[in-house]
Formats: sequence, structure tokens, C-alpha cells
Amino acid sequence: MIDLNTESVRQAALQSGRPEAAGDNRGQSPLREEIERGDEEMEMFEHFRLLVDKGQEPERIDKFIASHQEDTSRNRVQQAIKLGYVLVNDKPVKANYIVRPCDVVKFVMPYERRGTEILPENIPLDITYEDDDVLVVNKPAGMVVHPGHGNYNGTLVNALAYYLHLSPDVEDERMGVLVHRIDKDTSGLLVIAKNPAAQLNLADQFFVHSIDRIYTAVVWGNIQEDEGTIEGTIGRDPNDRLRFRVYDDPEKGKWAVTHWRVLERYGFITVVECRLETGRTHQIRVHMSSIGHPLFNDERYGGSEIRQGTIYSKYKQFIQNCFAICPRQALHARTLGFTHPTTGQRLHFEAPLPEDMQALISKWKNYLANR
Repeated sequence: MIDLNTESVRQAALQSGRPEAAGDNRGQSPLREEIERGDEEMEMFEHFRLLVDKGQEPERIDKFIASHQEDTSRNRVQQAIKLGYVLVNDKPVKANYIVRPCDVVKFVMPYERRGTEILPENIPLDITYEDDDVLVVNKPAGMVVHPGHGNYNGTLVNALAYYLHLSPDVEDERMGVLVHRIDKDTSGLLVIAKNPAAQLNLADQFFVHSIDRIYTAVVWGNIQEDEGTIEGTIGRDPNDRLRFRVYDDPEKGKWAVTHWRVLERYGFITVVECRLETGRTHQIRVHMSSIGHPLFNDERYGGSEIRQGTIYSKYKQFIQNCFAICPRQALHARTLGFTHPTTGQRLHFEAPLPEDMQALISKWKNYLANR
């Protein structure tokens, strides 16, 4: 009998550290070495384990997996095998490997589109780059990335379905596949895979932290140091399941590392650059809040109240005007860099600060100049 289950992805890093980044991801996948460890970016992938029955007849591994994994085509399995995402007895195999009784087969596959019908919607996309394999989009603040949890339309995925001329009734392998996400109220760059091979390759790059991701944030307070690093385990807050917090106990969450650098200081706020070494849910928001500098107007982490400065009517009105100018957490995914999944060329993209954050910073500049 075949034992098929979705394995729980282990913590991406414990006290000992994190997986090391790899260079060229076009060859054998480093993911196979740590296939049971995961990142937030890997939440769009399922990890499986198949225990081959003692009476199993000889069969090619690609055919075996496709026949025992619901709604998975043999082509998609072959792509996963090619990129090193299929292990037998903890070793990578080729598509012509013949399974044997008691073999342990482990593999990772992207989640299938199930349950929610993806309706194409004519929503304009700010496209930074596009070729046959990838699409880089500059997402505006306020746009949800993927349908779900009450947001079933108006999402980036709905816009992609329209842009790529896809039918909601057909499971089309050309469907733009998300490899990572950013929060609804965070603006900036996202890379979209346009085919299964590109999807798995990019997922591997996220897994080994070889993707370059730099954010610009406006935070409360005058940070005295010029730069620093925040490390710690990020897990859900037991008192509020919509929030996350930093724990000392590595068993309570996922290891996270954020490198920050001051760009500008304006008295009661600081503009910082945050470079992600890992990619956890709300990572920058949680990390900056944990050191006493929550993002400006971040309601969930205490940034939507006056955190610095004397509270008097004129100043209070100034802050309220700032909140109105930038009605969301002041966070923008400015830089994205990755290795092209087909050509191997290193690509680098920049997205300028959106108007609301530019206006917010300008208002603080004027405030500081006129004090």
C-alpha cells in the first residue's frame, strides 16, 4: 500500500543557523539536500512522501508519481525530476529510474489551483520585465496577491489570468505562477513564473536565499546606529493570530534575518533600507517593531499611532495628515535580483518609490526644515 501524505515543512533554520546560498541553480538543485526544510516563499509548494508497496511492479519514477499524485501531469513530474526535486531513498534520480519495493520517494510540487475559480479580470499591470519564462511586476499597495480569505477578485492572480489570456475552466500550464508574495499594503516588485520549469527553478533560488530583495521603509524614531542586523525566530503571536512576533525559542517559529541601513533621518522618523536574508511573513514589519521602530502607519504593529514627538494639537494634525498621505505601512519592495531560470543570466530590477511614500518623506523634510 502506498503511504501518501503532505509532510510538514520543518523550521527553515534552528539555533545552528540557516541553509547556505548556492550559486548556479540551473544544475542539480540544492533543495534536494534540505527538502524537508522550508521558507515562507515555499508555502506555495507541497512536500510529499511516497512509500512504495512491497508488491509494487517495476515502473518508471515519473509514471509512478504521476499515477499516484492526483491532478499531476507526467510532464510536470519530469520537470521536477530534471531540477532535482525528486529523491528516492534521499538521492536524486532521473526520469527513467525504476521504482522498487520499499523505496522511499520524496518530492516537492507547487500547489494545484483548487477550490477557487480564477476569473480573468482586466486590471492594469505595471510590468517591469517580461520574456517567455518570467514576468516581473511592480505591485501597487492595496492589491492582494492571491485570491482567498474574502478577497476573491481584484487580485494580482486575476489580473495575470486576463493578461495571459487564460480560461478559468482550463488548468493551463502557462498560468502565471506565484513563487513568493508581498503583503496587500506593501508595494513593489514580484517575479512571476510563466511555466513549470521556471517556477521550480525560481522556488529553488528562494529556498537557498540567492534572491536579492531590498526594501525601503519609513519607521518611527531616530535610529542612532547607521546600520545593523536583526535576527530571531518569527512565529505567530498567541494573543493575536494575525500578528507575528520574535521569539528566543527556535521551536516557536522560523529563523529570520534582516539587514538594515539608514538612508535618511528626519527627527521623529527614519528612512531605512532593509535587505532580506530570509523571507518570513511580515518579516520587516515584525523585526523593526521588535527593536522599537515600527513602520510608519503600520496599524497591525503599532505604527498607526503617534510614537515619537510631543502630542499637541498642531503636531497631532501633522501626523494625521501624514497618515492620510500614506494610508498604509510605509514599505516598498524596491530591488529584486535573481538568476534567469533558462539563460543563467543574473537579472536586477529597481522600482522607484511610489507617490504616497515620496509625498510622505517630502512632508517630513518640510516639517524638519520649518521647525
